[in-house]
Amino acid sequence: MINMNLRKLTLQAYLEALPALVLSSLGGIIAGLILGSMTNELQSIPGLLVLIPALLAIRGNVYGSLGARISTGLHQGFIEPRISFSDQRVNAAVIASFLNALFAAAIGATFAYFLLTLSAEPVVPLQILLSIALIAGILSGTVLITAVISVIFTAYRNGLNPDTIVGPLVATIGDIFGLSFLLIAVRIIMGGG
Repeated sequence: MINMNLRKLTLQAYLEALPALVLSSLGGIIAGLILGSMTNELQSIPGLLVLIPALLAIRGNVYGSLGARISTGLHQGFIEPRISFSDQRVNAAVIASFLNALFAAAIGATFAYFLLTLSAEPVVPLQILLSIALIAGILSGTVLITAVISVIFTAYRNGLNPDTIVGPLVATIGDIFGLSFLLIAVRIIMGGG
């Protein structure tokens, strides 16, 4: 009996996660295509390539945590499964995540600049890296917050476990929009946008 329930739960978790993981793989390929199209920007902004993995990791970690907090709040009954601007728990989590992501992006840009400088590697001025990181962070954060909250509430209302879906979702959306908005930020800062 216990073995049968475990098998059923495992199959259910697998079937819930599989579509999200397949979309995540496709999203990774799309993100790779975007990165591949950034050859000119990567060559014209020394240090940008070093910053990209940090920015993508920040988005995944911060907004993945946001998704986990909201999902836990839903499971515990502290949060209603509907979008409401009056829900103080959700508002606090969203604001904290957004500010954490921007702060971490600024730190990442600063570390990249100083480590490249110490290594005698070519790097653009710090204010350029900071500006790119913050513009991309604001744009991608707005999209990620909207997507995370919408998908979690929709999944929960439809009987799916949002914990299974939110990780691959954040990774996929974060990579695609993170790189797209990074490209936009570069073009804005460098005067080509």
